[in-house]
Amino acid sequence: MRVSELDPAKRPLSAIPSPLARAIAFVAILVCALAGASIGYSMVDIQCSGACGTPLGIGIFVGAVIGAVGMSVVSVLVLRAVGEWREMNDRDASRG
Repeated sequence: MRVSELDPAKRPLSAIPSPLARAIAFVAILVCALAGASIGYSMVDIQCSGACGTPLGIGIFVGAVIGAVGMSVVSVLVLRAVGEWREMNDRDASRG
């Protein structure tokens, strides 16, 4: 018998988010990194004239890192909140 088939009162409580939620968070981080990279590219492209290969690369890299780090913080906070919410619902369901 699998754990998911057990009575909710008997299965172990867990705050681990579902694999789907983690996959969505990962995709969101990638999308924000792409958005940050495009913003970094645009910022340097507007300001630079002539041979701008290195500054454009730096702008892309810095923008991507800032976008990914920012979204990863948001993702962690959201996944923790969802985990705590699920744990509270499980606790309430097991009481009665």
